[in-house]
Amino acid sequence: MRDDDWPAVRRIYREGIDTGHATFETEPPEWEYFDGSRLPDHRLVAETETGLVVGWAAVSAVSSRPAYAGVVEHSIYVSGQARGLGVGTALLKTLTVSTELAGIWTIQASVFPENQASLKLHLAQGFRIVGRRERISRSTHGPRPGQWRDTLLIERRSAAI
Repeated sequence: MRDDDWPAVRRIYREGIDTGHATFETEPPEWEYFDGSRLPDHRLVAETETGLVVGWAAVSAVSSRPAYAGVVEHSIYVSGQARGLGVGTALLKTLTVSTELAGIWTIQASVFPENQASLKLHLAQGFRIVGRRERISRSTHGPRPGQWRDTLLIERRSAAI
């Protein structure tokens, strides 16, 4: 992912937000915040043959404590026009390789239980559900504004590290 990918990444992020099942965020962040909060070596975009960005993935450190240096939280988003075409699988496989090469042993995320496509993708790539966080936050947008939402904590532990 490069700086000039940001407009497309932001658009895809916005699509995910609009579904109401991708994040509690209500707006994509500004580039400066995104850039400062994601690890630069593990930001990916998926492009068509013509260079159109149709998906992205990125990771953030879960803690600044040295004991958690090998644990990251990831995000992965695929544009509506590219869903079901293997873009998410390609991004997640590439992200797994990238993080393992850097010594990262755990990739985690929180996923809404209603986001079955994301859960199916992750479970197929070696992630497992390790817990349910009940009523963790209220939705402010999407199909359930004002309602408390659960999330599933998923993780993938590296077999190589």
